Amino acid sequence: MEFSHQPLNGKNYSNDDIKTMIKELDVQFIKLQFVDINGQVKNLTVPSEHIDRVLNNEVMLDGSSIKGFRNIETSDMFFYPDKNTFQIVPWQEFESGKTARLICDIYNADGTPFEGCPRCNLKRIMAEAKKLGFSMNVGPEAEFFLFEKEADGQISTKTHDRAGYYDVGPDDLGEEVRAEIVSTLQDMDFDIEASHHEVADGQHEIDFKYSDILTAADNVATFRVAVKAIAAKYGLHATFMPKPVYGINGSGMHCNISLSDKNGKNAFFDSKAEFQLSDIAKYSIGGMLKHIKSITAILNPTVNSYKRLVPGYEAPVYMAWSLANRSALLRVPAKRGTSTRVELRSPDPSCNPYLAFAIILAACLDGIRNKINPPKPVEANIYKLSERERKRLKIESLPGSLKEALDYMQRSLIAKTALGAHIADEFTMAKEIEWDTFRTYVSQWEIDKYLARY
Repeated sequence: MEFSHQPLNGKNYSNDDIKTMIKELDVQFIKLQFVDINGQVKNLTVPSEHIDRVLNNEVMLDGSSIKGFRNIETSDMFFYPDKNTFQIVPWQEFESGKTARLICDIYNADGTPFEGCPRCNLKRIMAEAKKLGFSMNVGPEAEFFLFEKEADGQISTKTHDRAGYYDVGPDDLGEEVRAEIVSTLQDMDFDIEASHHEVADGQHEIDFKYSDILTAADNVATFRVAVKAIAAKYGLHATFMPKPVYGINGSGMHCNISLSDKNGKNAFFDSKAEFQLSDIAKYSIGGMLKHIKSITAILNPTVNSYKRLVPGYEAPVYMAWSLANRSALLRVPAKRGTSTRVELRSPDPSCNPYLAFAIILAACLDGIRNKINPPKPVEANIYKLSERERKRLKIESLPGSLKEALDYMQRSLIAKTALGAHIADEFTMAKEIEWDTFRTYVSQWEIDKYLARY
């Protein structure tokens, strides 16, 4: 099955356009980028004089060397570049010339999309949405920490400042770093809406405008690489680890979600409906609430993710929705009309954005297909409700560990459908190994707690 390469980001580059830009911009190297199942950006760099081979999909990949891809018997795969993702990489410029990148889909040797390619899989779910007359937009808000490096270059968890939410310099020591990150992203055509210091020491947030989910996933992957590269220039280590420091807030990646209809109008807005939310919006909320336990392993894919999802640190724990209440898993920001959206607050920035957006879309589509109405919104501060009050309101909790989340995912038809058999199996196998390693590892906390006592 071929997936459409529509110019969703407003570009429609031809082969000649790419060649012209390479010549005019003095591009020496081309990075062919893709992500693995864990969402880690990988790349192969080729000299720009081989651009014809690149554009003709002739550059090969050894799939057996990428975890979760292929075995050694069927390892030959090919890069299929998305021409509309051509960009100069601003932080990699050499005397001999500039470096550009192309984000690629990974295809099998027979010319079919590789079922284990996260980007191809997202396109598959987007095609399902299109059949129902919808497309999804996402505005992700990825938080990150900046930590100091030791004298020997080793990374640490010592934060580079002691500033707090919306603080300014000189308390906020990240202003210059954030400014360069923003400037670099703007050079790469990001529409940056805001940047600021977050709640915790050394924690930051840069928000870029919503876009279609394929572009949004590409942007998240690019964003994470850019932040790390620029932080390194300042002698700092940037991390998207969800909870790097005990006792302070962790980093989330809130996702502002909306659906557009086939005419491009916001399908979540209905001026005459209750709360001005259309049935499509309510069904989408219903679908996400119904399936959230089953998709949490994808949205929060590490052992460490569940140390963020605890009460007391502004992270969502309880399965409810609200019109404003930030203690709820889902909230509907006040703006209506074209800005009508739903904010899903549980994902964290360690997730694979292609898999996360695919599975969120799949949950919304299931809600629409089956007309799943959500319960009534909860406007009380859920953190302050007693367990008895939460039970009365039928407010359940998110999975408390990676193991629990994997158990829900393995029983879920919607998760298997959204990911496909290959990704679901490979992801589950990798994460079960991760959990078992964590379960059997003897930590420093255990040494401190038990060694002298027993």
